[in-house]
Amino acid sequence: MFIFYIYQLVKIYMEYMLKTPSMCSISLLFSRNHPTQWKAKIKMRSIIAEDPNWSLDLVPSLSTLCQRCIADTVEEKYLFEKLPPELKDSIQSRLSLSLPLHVTADLVPDGLFWKRSCQQRWKICDISQYDNSWKRMFFERHLENLIELFIPEETEFKVILDALALCKNYVKRLNITQLLLPSRKFVKGRDDDQHEVATLANEEEDDPSTCHFDFAIVLAELIHLEELHLVYTIKQCGMNFEWTMFQITDRDCRALTIAFKGCKALKVLRIRQSQIDDKKCRPLLRCLMDHPTLIELDFAHNILRDGGARSVAELLSKGRLKKLNICNNEIDVHGAKILAQALSNNSTLRYLNMRLNQVRDEGGQAIVEALENNTTLTYLHLGGNDLTSLTAVVLSRVLLKNDTLKTLNLSCNSLGEVGGKALAEAMVQNSTLTECDIRQTDIDEMNAASINKVIWDNQCADAEKQNHDVGILVRLDGKDNNKSIMK
Repeated sequence: MFIFYIYQLVKIYMEYMLKTPSMCSISLLFSRNHPTQWKAKIKMRSIIAEDPNWSLDLVPSLSTLCQRCIADTVEEKYLFEKLPPELKDSIQSRLSLSLPLHVTADLVPDGLFWKRSCQQRWKICDISQYDNSWKRMFFERHLENLIELFIPEETEFKVILDALALCKNYVKRLNITQLLLPSRKFVKGRDDDQHEVATLANEEEDDPSTCHFDFAIVLAELIHLEELHLVYTIKQCGMNFEWTMFQITDRDCRALTIAFKGCKALKVLRIRQSQIDDKKCRPLLRCLMDHPTLIELDFAHNILRDGGARSVAELLSKGRLKKLNICNNEIDVHGAKILAQALSNNSTLRYLNMRLNQVRDEGGQAIVEALENNTTLTYLHLGGNDLTSLTAVVLSRVLLKNDTLKTLNLSCNSLGEVGGKALAEAMVQNSTLTECDIRQTDIDEMNAASINKVIWDNQCADAEKQNHDVGILVRLDGKDNNKSIMK
């Protein structure tokens, strides 16, 4: 009977905590007919457990208590390291996110703890961009934030060094979207001080403070770094706007040339929207001539012009580039001819994007004619280059011979009826081109429809070929497995 009264007291307390008290339960406690009324009331009530982990066990199991103890004392590494993998996963859900990085960096493997850490710091977490590794995402974005907020002459470089010691084994890509300059350079005073500000601007070349963040030490430590994306700009400059905030300096270029020498695993280099001209790109590309692993170069939306195109052509003739993006760089006819000559002798490049330049017909014809000798290029973008029907006619002759080009973009050029007719006639005899963008080219509907029909037929034939190749590989794998089983 004593146990029954205790149960009723607990029940009344739970009802009070849930703010849904039942007065009949109080009367039930003092009623003489306990069993009958208790059974009647229990049928009228139900318990809904909103917590999927809720349990009737009032005392946690010994295993749970041990996991809690280990999670609270994770800094004693010898306990955590001896656990089996399934228990490590369970403890990761209990670890505090305020633990210092020097404890968790090498101790906690990729898993739930790093997922929680990423989701706490950033709203958007696309793990597919980081080889499905939460730990890699955390350390890459952590280091990126430190570099983007680094202010020369003010931020201590020890902050970067401490982070490097923890991040270097997990960082494969750095995507830097802004680089700050010394704040004193942009402090504007009275009219009396304008002469001093102008003097500072004139002495920019000799003043080391005008340099952005120095990547030399960082790239030397990041032994697994494969991709480097840089934009020399400032996102929120406010009323202190100056054009110098949005360009790379000569001193920055010299610093990068030194930094690239220590980055032996670099495969992709992107420096966009940074006002790189022919003078600044020359030392950058010269140091990349003999780079052992670089396969992709992206200098889009800069001002390379013809002088920069010459440096790019030298890299094409000596390097191992497979992908090159130099769109919107004010490259003219002369620069296009130099690139065409390098392209005709190149045997590694597969992707070339030259849209939004001014190569015109003379430069466009030179690039197209280079495809007669080139047997590796599969993607070519010449959109928005002031091309006319003259280039289209030359291209139609090349398409009869070239059997490697698969994607061609000619959008935003005035090819006209003549150019459209020449391309349509050539496409009938081409079986490799599977994508051809001819939007905004003034090609008439009949020729455009003819070109698109051939493209569709080529896509279907290519898909059938791929399916056939896959079927052959599957059959060969099956035969090899059968042989190994018989042995």
